Amino acid sequence: MEFEKLKFNDQSKEDMIQNSIEFLKMIRSRRTVREFSDKIVPMDVIKNIIKAASSAPSGANKQPWHFVVVRDPYLKRKIRIAAEKEEKEFYTNRAPDSWLEDLNQFKTDWNKPFLEKAPVLIVVFRQSYADLGSTKKKNYYVSESVGIACGVLLTAIHNAGLVALTHTPSPMGFLEKILKRPKNEKAFLLIPVGYPDGNARVPNLKKKRYKEIATVL
Repeated sequence: MEFEKLKFNDQSKEDMIQNSIEFLKMIRSRRTVREFSDKIVPMDVIKNIIKAASSAPSGANKQPWHFVVVRDPYLKRKIRIAAEKEEKEFYTNRAPDSWLEDLNQFKTDWNKPFLEKAPVLIVVFRQSYADLGSTKKKNYYVSESVGIACGVLLTAIHNAGLVALTHTPSPMGFLEKILKRPKNEKAFLLIPVGYPDGNARVPNLKKKRYKEIATVL
């Protein structure tokens, strides 16, 4: 592997502080949304968002992710039906009471209309190994790598002026079947993406204070 000189923008202390403040304001305005408009999202925007996510660091630069963009109404309908089947079982039989109590404040249930209403679903798959046909090469720190990529993805979605929801139906094996993914891929996250409905509402959340989340030694 060849190396190249790092291209680094050396900023003044004042610029660093100002840039960090502006980014903090931008990212703090990000909200999880469950009520979507059906307004079409330009595919070029989705493409750039995924390219941004793919810039994330990964173990040994294996980039063990694949992003499936679902816009087809038939496929979105199939995904909703399968997801609601798993979610209904979860809410009815599998979820412990403590979990249901925590979820109750958000007024969520097994019904997931956003899986059809949102114009785009981005399904993120994790690749446990690279399938090279006759050989398989192991990937490293797969969950960590894909998790970081998803964080970049959500930030890029917000920065583009769109909203999203991180949805994790359990189990998610139906996504691999519906989207016909290879055996080395497992569904990691299902993200509806689009514009918010004009009457969308979000809970008034309180984030932990800096002193609660950080320690300086």
